[in-house]
Amino acid sequence: MFNWMDRFFGLQENDTTVKREMTAGLIGFFTVVYIIAVNALILSEAGMPLEAAIVATIVASVFGCLLMGFWGNAPILLVPGMGINALFSYTMVQSMGLSWQEALAVVFVSGVIFVAVAFTRFAKMLSAAVPHSLKEAITVGLGLFLMLIGLEKGGIVERGTSSILALGSLADAHVLATVLTVIIAVVLFIRNVPGNFLITIVVGTVIAAFFGLIDFGSMNESSINATEAFAVFGALSFGNILSTTFWVAVFSLTMVLVFENIGLVHGQVAFIERPEKFSRAFQATSVSAMTSGIFGTSPTVATVESAAGMTAGGRTGLTSITAGLLFLVASFFIPVIKLIPDSAIAPILIIIGFLMLQNIKSLDMTDMTESFPALLIVALIPFTYSIADGIAIGFIMYPILKIAVGRGREISPTLYVIASLFLANFVFHYLG
Repeated sequence: MFNWMDRFFGLQENDTTVKREMTAGLIGFFTVVYIIAVNALILSEAGMPLEAAIVATIVASVFGCLLMGFWGNAPILLVPGMGINALFSYTMVQSMGLSWQEALAVVFVSGVIFVAVAFTRFAKMLSAAVPHSLKEAITVGLGLFLMLIGLEKGGIVERGTSSILALGSLADAHVLATVLTVIIAVVLFIRNVPGNFLITIVVGTVIAAFFGLIDFGSMNESSINATEAFAVFGALSFGNILSTTFWVAVFSLTMVLVFENIGLVHGQVAFIERPEKFSRAFQATSVSAMTSGIFGTSPTVATVESAAGMTAGGRTGLTSITAGLLFLVASFFIPVIKLIPDSAIAPILIIIGFLMLQNIKSLDMTDMTESFPALLIVALIPFTYSIADGIAIGFIMYPILKIAVGRGREISPTLYVIASLFLANFVFHYLG
């Protein structure tokens, strides 16, 4: 019965079984299913209809996981990435002034470039050009930014006059619900409870309901309007494609996409001791990211939660296919997903941000030409509320410091080009 699966996925070759792969897919799905609600809420901050953002997240996840399963044959789950969705909503739309339709076009164009990189030797060239310290700094900066967004969405901190942050009041029901949910989320996480993020969302929603923060009357309007549900599908707009802003956004998103996924996919295929799977898995990741713009969401990435399925024994694409089909089943629960409040989502953003912050231990603090540009990226991403600006300043400062101490030869020509492009953008944007 399962002979064709064995032949196609190489189950015996990978020392696994159908049952083990499907179990791993189930575990991986429950580990990452929180992304449906979290990603949709972040996309809605860009002006997208919430229901359409939920559908787009599900469709992109289904397509990404199936593509990875059939083409990459690796147990890697492709879903909209945390941090990149923040770049989409808070930087490209809110800070840079693009409409969400134009931001989707940026996603598509960045995806096309990503595909060109993944299917050629440019992947190794770019990976070698950018210093390890700057790669790690991007991850840490995104983590700090996610923590800030989580704290703001939960009302724990709020922006006052002149964008000064202040603590929220515990007398506020929303803040109190968030604080209680954060405590529960952290306890579940440090105890390594299976499906802890999913449990956090459920418990957090119950707590919010207890404080009267949820309107259950909306459940009576549970019918899904097909036109509204697919309002973001194919809605990308290229009307602003000739502007500097559009291409700065493309450049910034492409940088994050390529370097984040190079690291993630390398680490994941190494975890299952199948480095030969990297090429196809990386290619599948790039194609999935490109199609995300068509589906109407921020790009998919090789999520870190894939490790849960791998730990459970997942070794082939059958794991990701199982997770993808489960995402399809989740589409029947959209009315319930729409009820999830910010107070239930904020703790997850805070924890994920904290996990990304741990990469700071990889920075070499003894060499200031490495650490100072990296720490500028870490600090300026949240402080400027712009991922693109934070990355740009770090990349500009890096070669300046190296040249200043007579170590300019350590920098590759490719990095000089990247830094020059970032500098040119600042000159045109701020002085033009």
